[in-house]
Amino acid sequence: MTIRLVLAEDQLMVLGALGTLLGLEPDMTVVGSAPDGEQALRLVLAREPDVLLTDIEMPGMTGLEVAAEVRRRSLPTRVVIVTTFARTGYLRRALHAGAAGYLLKDSPASALADAIRTVHRGGRAVDPELAADAWGEDDPLTDRERQVLRLAGEGLANADIAARLHLSDGTVRNYLSEAMAKLGASNRVAAARTARDRGLL
Repeated sequence: MTIRLVLAEDQLMVLGALGTLLGLEPDMTVVGSAPDGEQALRLVLAREPDVLLTDIEMPGMTGLEVAAEVRRRSLPTRVVIVTTFARTGYLRRALHAGAAGYLLKDSPASALADAIRTVHRGGRAVDPELAADAWGEDDPLTDRERQVLRLAGEGLANADIAARLHLSDGTVRNYLSEAMAKLGASNRVAAARTARDRGLL
């Protein structure tokens, strides 16, 4: 049985390399490639691949958002995240979003191909070192705190965040204060930076 793949990666050289490498596997065929998350989701809907291989940080939609949308729509496509982010926060969020695999870009091509086969069979494939580390670190942020902190990290003022998320200014301040306290940060910029460094955004 041939495993049908869609690839999503905003670095075109990496996208091309992945397509070439996986195209050499006798039981795999690439049926579509996308440079951003929105196009990746459209390809998944149109081509119905067995596996979507996606980066995390991409324009439009992140790989985590695409994975969550695939799960929300109950699509049969299995999602494997391939990223440079060796952070347990990203791993936990990927698994929470419904991803079945999480591998680092410096993994050998053979390991990537084996992971795709494992995921296609219904299993889960996670970088073993990250999986071990993930057991020892908790994610302190709520989803709403994460949303507010992400927008604050992008430079939005409290009023703008409130308008974007349909919240009051006071509620936004409360969420930011809670996030700063949980992360041990003295201000919103430091909190956003710490959360991003830990893979919590």
